[in-house]
Amino acid sequence: MEMLEWDRLLASLLGGGLIGLVYFGGLWLTIRHVTAKQGSNWLLLASFVGRAVVAVAALVWLVNGRLPDLIAALIGFFLMRTILIRRLGLRDT
Repeated sequence: MEMLEWDRLLASLLGGGLIGLVYFGGLWLTIRHVTAKQGSNWLLLASFVGRAVVAVAALVWLVNGRLPDLIAALIGFFLMRTILIRRLGLRDT
């Protein structure tokens, strides 16, 4: 059994966090724009599709088929979600 490479797992964790920052930061910006200007549902749909495509492509590229790296990247992704919720919170726009 191959021993885990900690530097690769750390890189996956940080990469997942960066992907999460882009994904959830983009969601936050979209919601602010839609609520401030009574935007359309098309913007919400386009934002979701764009963020999802970028996030999935970046995760696939980052982990390159290695399950431990995928787990580390997903931990970083959802950890960034928690950080952003605590940092940005629910604010009035």
